[in-house]
Amino acid sequence: MAVAIAVWSVILESGKKQLVVPQSDLRITNAALGAELADGTGRTSIKLVYNTPIALDDDDDEEDAPPQSTTILCSLTAGKIEQSAVDIILERDEEYVFEVVGKNTIYLTGNYIDQMPPDEAPFGDESDSDDEGAFNLEDVSSDVEAEADDLDLEDDADRFEELSEDDVPKSLKRPREPEAMDTDAKPEEEKLSKAQKKKLNKKLKADDGKAVAAGAPDEDEKVEKKQKDKSKKEEKSEKKEKEGQKAAGTTQTLAGGLKFRDVKVGTGKAAKNNDRVGMRYIGKLTNGTIFDKNVKGKPFSFRLGKGEVIKGWDIGIAGMQVGGERELTIPAKLAYGSQKIDKIPANSTLVFEVKLLELK
Repeated sequence: MAVAIAVWSVILESGKKQLVVPQSDLRITNAALGAELADGTGRTSIKLVYNTPIALDDDDDEEDAPPQSTTILCSLTAGKIEQSAVDIILERDEEYVFEVVGKNTIYLTGNYIDQMPPDEAPFGDESDSDDEGAFNLEDVSSDVEAEADDLDLEDDADRFEELSEDDVPKSLKRPREPEAMDTDAKPEEEKLSKAQKKKLNKKLKADDGKAVAAGAPDEDEKVEKKQKDKSKKEEKSEKKEKEGQKAAGTTQTLAGGLKFRDVKVGTGKAAKNNDRVGMRYIGKLTNGTIFDKNVKGKPFSFRLGKGEVIKGWDIGIAGMQVGGERELTIPAKLAYGSQKIDKIPANSTLVFEVKLLELK
């Protein structure tokens, strides 16, 4: 299965050779004559020169240049055939040379694609409910044209939550009864004033309410310290959770008209350019139609800020923290523009629900 991730195009001029080295696997889908014609009746062809694959057991010297092959991609004639559908994939980092035979300029258009191995299911085995990072998709709201602040995603915000065992509280053991004090310790005890002894006996009480003998406060102080530390930790965790809830839910608008809203603020590291991110996502049109998703199995991975995905993703995912969930509303100019891509009509605004699983 191949997923389109970015638009690609090139202009081929008459009599000039054009070297193309794709940054990723590239599918060419269309060839068309330009708006202005140098030859209104003649035929113009596209010649493609590429390296011929070499067999692994080939005995030729490795330093020799690989053999090349030549083919005609298509031929166009003004007034008859001015554009032609093409379906050819150019492999990443390979060299390809295009040459126009004829007088007219030709425009080639296509998409960078992400090809999934044929033996790997696109979204994992539907029967396997224990995959890490999996979540169940409920009914997806189609009312995405409303204001983002009016949308209530909190009810299904847990669709991305992964099950974890509850923390098992540690029990506080009752302090051990102190052993009989040695007579040698008596002089030290006698040094305490009556007020000090009374205060010390008031502090030292076991769980049953009975006073603990004075002169052995260490165990009780440890228990009290543990209780205070636990209370402080719980207060800090509660405060952090409230701050995260406060930050979530606010719609923000970035350059180019992209809007995003944090459904859940993550607690891990924040994503920045050049990080390799692992994502879950649901892609929808503004009428609610789902055109793509990754909700189980291997997360969708790419290098942030390097143009490997649509520009709206590079902009909208930057700054997300691991574990966070975000809704992106991406205008057409930051998505696929005027190009029609599979189920996506031309000039479409796209809505993505995304979750950041990991950073590398």
